[in-house]
Amino acid sequence: MTPYARRGVHGQTVETLARRVLSGEIPEGATLDLPALQAELDVSLTALRESLKVLAAKGMVDARQKRGTFVRARADWNLLDADMLRWQFAAGTSAGADTALLRNLGEVRAIIEPAAVRLAALRRTEPDLAALEAALDAMAESDAGPAHAVQADLGFHRALLAATHNELLERMEMVIESGLAHRDEIVHSSPHGRDPVPSHRAVLDAVRAKDPEAAEQAMRALLEQAVRDLDLVHGADTGPGAGAGPAAGTAAARETEPETGAEAPTEDTK
Repeated sequence: MTPYARRGVHGQTVETLARRVLSGEIPEGATLDLPALQAELDVSLTALRESLKVLAAKGMVDARQKRGTFVRARADWNLLDADMLRWQFAAGTSAGADTALLRNLGEVRAIIEPAAVRLAALRRTEPDLAALEAALDAMAESDAGPAHAVQADLGFHRALLAATHNELLERMEMVIESGLAHRDEIVHSSPHGRDPVPSHRAVLDAVRAKDPEAAEQAMRALLEQAVRDLDLVHGADTGPGAGAGPAAGTAAARETEPETGAEAPTEDTK
């Protein structure tokens, strides 16, 4: 679904309502008091209803006669929608729950990207290689700042999916990018994150060589490093004892799992 325009009263109202629902401030099953919301948000009833239509299109709310507008069960929400992912991270960050969401998305990436890179190695064209190389060059510009690093990393993974020449896999960028961007903002803003260029270079070299096995292995190694980087940053943020906490434990457990084979994806985030 095409993301809505975020600016103006309409966009602000959508964002406010979505985050309240996702954070649980407005719980599942709750009936919305539209006049009260209208007064609180200081918007017209028309603007409020238009904003609720956006949430309805994403499965978050519904309207029924005699019941009014209510929040649907979470199982009905389109959690893979690009806006929904962004809102979940915003709500999760404020509630301290974004790490769990990153891990969930990391598991999705561990399933998708190793398989996608195999196809990319078999199908890549010279323009695909040029796009990957350009993204890698941008990643190497370490003085450009965290925001630039995030966009360069997104560009690399976007180009990698495009190199599969599978239009459905290309659309998976909407799922991957939300988690990748949030993870990158955390890691690239910290002095504890490691240089991502070598691991990405290994992926590109294998794709260039048309070696699907090496490409998959390099991608799995990249995702493993991504998890360790995130765990390192979280450990540094929470104090000396954090390395023995759940995040570090998860990373250690991963290192005992198989590193190759599509049937045993690792639990990764980046």
